Amino acid sequence: MTPSAETPAGAPALPRTLVKDLPALVGRPVRLQGWLHHVRRLGRLNFAVLRDRTGLAQIRVETSQLQPLRTAPDESVVEVSGRAAADPRAPGGVEVVDPVFRLLEPALLPTPVTLSRPTLKESLPVLLDHAAVALRHPGRRRALELMAALAEGFRSTLRGLGFTEVFTPKVVGATAEGGAEVFRLEYFDTPGYLTQSPQLYKQMLVGALERVFEVGPVFRAEPHDTGRHLAQYCSLDAEMGFIDDVGDVIAVAEEALAGMMAAAATLLPHESPVLMPQGLPRIPFWDAMALLEAAGLRKASDRPDLTPAGERWLGQWALRERASDFLVVTGYPQAERPFYTHPDPDHPGYSRGFDVLFRGLEIVTGGQRLHREADYLRVMAERGMDPAPFASYLEAFRHGMPPHGGFAIGLERVAKQWLGAQNIREITAFPRYRGRLAP
Repeated sequence: MTPSAETPAGAPALPRTLVKDLPALVGRPVRLQGWLHHVRRLGRLNFAVLRDRTGLAQIRVETSQLQPLRTAPDESVVEVSGRAAADPRAPGGVEVVDPVFRLLEPALLPTPVTLSRPTLKESLPVLLDHAAVALRHPGRRRALELMAALAEGFRSTLRGLGFTEVFTPKVVGATAEGGAEVFRLEYFDTPGYLTQSPQLYKQMLVGALERVFEVGPVFRAEPHDTGRHLAQYCSLDAEMGFIDDVGDVIAVAEEALAGMMAAAATLLPHESPVLMPQGLPRIPFWDAMALLEAAGLRKASDRPDLTPAGERWLGQWALRERASDFLVVTGYPQAERPFYTHPDPDHPGYSRGFDVLFRGLEIVTGGQRLHREADYLRVMAERGMDPAPFASYLEAFRHGMPPHGGFAIGLERVAKQWLGAQNIREITAFPRYRGRLAP
């Protein structure tokens, strides 16, 4: 048996060999199955490249052995039996020789994108229109594998900290964030919404489980056509009870991010290292605004919030002054944060809310929450919110809720910054944004 052998019922005696296992099998017979990535015809000696989920394998093909491939277009599904042989010029230092090919399923048409290139050259709209094929490219697959590793790093870190994974509704009767950026729908004969966030549910579940997390989709009716926004994305959420203050929440967010970065580095060890000091640098919101004013990036009369340009500048500042790819911005204005955010009693008008920037892009939003019903009713009245749609949410605060807080991480944004992508759509399998609902 090979280390990753797959032997379905009725399969030949020689089990399937995965590409990643070839270096351990030099001199031994192997049986590969995958896609015909490309064929290089060089005369007497030719090379076929087979791709499976673990990588690319080079197959040395004599002219006399080429016949089965003459009518097999790229992306045909093939099986190759042969012998693994050492060759330092081949991927992984090994190739397959003396091959016998078997066509399992021919491709019917030429591919709409050229997968054999190291980098896809087609435009982003073409890649998205033909995502079913473009995602087979190793570079596109790498982003999907990275996001899986990041999510697993998040999950394993929070499980280790005593959090329980939960699964909350995605069709809701009240919006968590308010505002107009919601998708409305008809839920039988009742108006409903696609959830903007699991926020209200994860707070309620603090009363049952104390520490909870969720990995799942959220929906924002974003009218923006930018490289950082999606109408549907994966949110990594956490909420925890019995905190002393927002510093406890930031500390857990830092641990979650560290676990995610470690998982990503294991998967992609050759990418540029992420600079993440223990104890991320922090800056109060008002100090960040002063730095941006001094740099000429904002005026004192501007709305008190970070613009994309401001985030990028602060990311460069953190790298230059603190040798960190991350920066925690604390104490956002209360008026700019959701209604459930706890005010900062030491700084009137400001909150115990925070964001984390990663290489100049906001990837985390969090904070300490209100935990008394009277405070919620007061804030709702100040903001002109009707408490009736929030009745089941407010019930939790009538029955004893501890001081608590939490955060949410945008998975696609983390992957975008890790890979240095210009547009978040580049690293999303099937992105949803204004104007795209397929594939």
